Amino acid sequence: MEHLTNRALLNVVGELFSDELSIAVANKDTYIYYRPSKRIDLKIKPGDPVKEGTIAHKALNTGQHVSEFIDRNIFGVPYHGMAAPIEGNGEVEGCVMAISPALTEGKSVITVKTADGWRPLPFDDVKYLEVKARKTYVIADGYTGTHKYPLQSFEYMLPRELFVRCHRSFIVNVQHIREIFPDTHSTFVLEMDDGAHVPVSQTYASYFRKLLGF
Repeated sequence: MEHLTNRALLNVVGELFSDELSIAVANKDTYIYYRPSKRIDLKIKPGDPVKEGTIAHKALNTGQHVSEFIDRNIFGVPYHGMAAPIEGNGEVEGCVMAISPALTEGKSVITVKTADGWRPLPFDDVKYLEVKARKTYVIADGYTGTHKYPLQSFEYMLPRELFVRCHRSFIVNVQHIREIFPDTHSTFVLEMDDGAHVPVSQTYASYFRKLLGF
């Protein structure tokens, strides 16, 4: 085990992820590892510079986790990605990225299951998404439907400027938050504009506050 290289270790870790996810690692300036998936390949090579506008660049410069859609202007193909900074000696020294296909490029609706078929719901109308009894419910103006994707997939698919993960069971549309109330243990309760109450768990409280600026 003492002779196990970083590349070999990363290859093994990459195999634990879905075939839809590409894995990349960067230091402060360049990519040092890249493992493309069967579904998406950004053609990154070790030694390539980290480009402005990528999730890697954003994570390195903010020191925060990044999860968002990146259009095709950067690598020639659109993608959804998550990047986590790597810290050492009190500063950001690099980041790790998980890259997935942009399943909803150009779309502005969530298509939910109905009794007779499917119904497209515009992003602006969607108030929040909730997981319960292993089903994802999409709550919109005057309508509730179900979707086959888990919340983790919606974190990639939905526009970050509108939708925020606030709990392991909830993603909310910030445009539909009427008021934010403090709760126990540094958590919050969101009152939505339809009167529903959505919890913000301790895990997401700090991230939620940074995104909403309070």
